[in-house]
Amino acid sequence: MKISQFLLFPAALITLTLVTGFVVSDDSDSDKKWVPLFNGEDLSGWTPKIRYEKYGEDSRNTFRVKDGLLRVGYENYDEFNETFGHLFYETPYSDYRIRLEYRFIGEQLKGGPSWAYRNSGIMVHGQDPETMALDQDFPVSIEVQLLGGDGTGERTTGNLCTPGTHVFIGEELFKPHCTKSNSKTYHGEQWVTAEVEVRGHEVIRHIINGETVLEYQKPILDGAHAGASKLIEKAEGKIELSGGTISLQSESHPVEFRKVEIFDLSK
Repeated sequence: MKISQFLLFPAALITLTLVTGFVVSDDSDSDKKWVPLFNGEDLSGWTPKIRYEKYGEDSRNTFRVKDGLLRVGYENYDEFNETFGHLFYETPYSDYRIRLEYRFIGEQLKGGPSWAYRNSGIMVHGQDPETMALDQDFPVSIEVQLLGGDGTGERTTGNLCTPGTHVFIGEELFKPHCTKSNSKTYHGEQWVTAEVEVRGHEVIRHIINGETVLEYQKPILDGAHAGASKLIEKAEGKIELSGGTISLQSESHPVEFRKVEIFDLSK
């Protein structure tokens, strides 16, 4: 999602969203509870939704598996033309941790927006992809934004973007569309581990390479957003988000994922 909005808000406000410290969970006694969502062989359990194409169609083979990696590539594209895509996992979740490794490779596709350079994301608490409009760019969701450095300046990853949603920081409603984390910058084609701890409607934490870099509470639907307002109507006025789909993004820069796994905290 677009990151230029970072510049629209005072630094004092942005710092309210940042937390420091390390992931509170200890995997030493829980490794057996992590379940793979990606088998390393094919896209079983995953279905694409590309803008301007029907759910389940991916005419240019944007999402594919090669050499055991889940790849997002644009070899069959001439130009991006805002054809944002998402690969949805078949099962919605509410209380869980999702963990994966990602890296950006190659060059951005011609026509991709400047803010989408080395940009992807994990969408959580997302809408049902079958309810997305044909021309809808992003699912109503909470985005854990994954960014790569440009080789020179600082560029955090594990940020927050909110297509059709809002969150609370402490007791305050926080409406900026995108918010920086306090992560390090990761340049080049190095693998980075991203984890998201999702506790229903209570709290969501972003964790990069074992360090908690952002935390917020009480995600809700944004009634001013066209897609979200339809979901509110369908939910008979309920705006609280306590669960939903998980998806991975295609935003014009090639990216690879591996070791995509989930820890269901409801069990």
